[in-house]
Amino acid sequence: MRINFGLVVTSILLLSSTVAARAQISDDVVKIGVMDDMSGPYADIQGPGDVVAVKMAVEDFGGSINGKPIEVISGDLQNKADVGSALARRWYDVDKVDAILGLGNSAVALAVQGISQEKNKVAITTSAGSTALTGKACSPNGIHWVYDTYALAKGTATAMLKQGGADTWFFLTADYAFGQSLEQDTTAIVKKNGGKVLGSVRAPVNTSDFSSFLLQAQSSKAQVIGLANAGADAINSIKAASEFGITAGGQKLAGLLVLITDIHSVGLSVAQGLLFTEAYYWDQNDETRAFAKRFAERHGGKPPTMFQAGIYSAAMHYLKAVKAAGSDEALTVIAEMKKMPVNDFMTKNGTIREDGRMIRDMYLLQAKKPSESKGSWDLMKVVATIPADDAFRPLSESECPLVKK
Repeated sequence: MRINFGLVVTSILLLSSTVAARAQISDDVVKIGVMDDMSGPYADIQGPGDVVAVKMAVEDFGGSINGKPIEVISGDLQNKADVGSALARRWYDVDKVDAILGLGNSAVALAVQGISQEKNKVAITTSAGSTALTGKACSPNGIHWVYDTYALAKGTATAMLKQGGADTWFFLTADYAFGQSLEQDTTAIVKKNGGKVLGSVRAPVNTSDFSSFLLQAQSSKAQVIGLANAGADAINSIKAASEFGITAGGQKLAGLLVLITDIHSVGLSVAQGLLFTEAYYWDQNDETRAFAKRFAERHGGKPPTMFQAGIYSAAMHYLKAVKAAGSDEALTVIAEMKKMPVNDFMTKNGTIREDGRMIRDMYLLQAKKPSESKGSWDLMKVVATIPADDAFRPLSESECPLVKK
């Protein structure tokens, strides 16, 4: 058989050029967009602090990949799906953003994850919680990083039911995708453990007066009032419950998404004893304290919330994957992210499943008594560690089309 060496050489050159074209940084820059609530009810727990954290990750990484600079831009999603969607399209089409991180509203996160698949870009949700992101609406271009509503429900509801006196529940729920998902997941945990749900009431996001909603919860006589909300809404509802004497009257509050800034705003005299589930607490160990100290120096003295710590972790892992791939092409980078274990100051031996869910240990926390606190941000203590495999919905129960059954 005669071999056409000219054809062989040409084929090799073409293959090499194709591989080289794939293994490169598009537009000679790696560009990350941080999209969050920058001015609304969740700004304190994500927002500007998330931008600080991502810029820290870029600096710690070295500021470039293979000689190509890393840039960070940010935008306010205003907790509106249409605003977030329009911003994502502009970032991808005009500003040449490679990855969007944060996405601190579930309705926006679901919309942007879909757009990211359409545009073949990367979406890493660190602040929103809907399990639909790795369920029916999962995407090969999306990763859900810090937590989800199933993990919050599993940790907090299970702990309260085990303590006793928490057999009947009533929900005060933020009226959008996150709140509804959190109520649904918590309801399933309560019923699975023999409890009953007596009712629920939906409150618009950024509600200033929770009196009518809490009076309905109080009149239900439920042993537990589940707060399926977050940020300023969680703060205002916890304060109002105390003012109306609801907790003094014997009903318990379940803070289904509570962060350190919320406890700080409410104060330990009101929040003491409150149980909740998180992915990170700044005072867990030397590594968490070291990151918190650096972050606080740049963010007005405040330690990071789990969202702000989490977006640093996600950004660093993304950049490591881009470097390993030698490319910022979305599916190539996500494949690298799923290959590499996640090991940093907040996560040990984390893994990213085929549905895009990052699996890691979660923590059951409790607000301290005022007498236990030794400083203005010494507010919580870790009551229990929830192993990764127990914290998140099993892959066998997944509704994600990407999961091989």
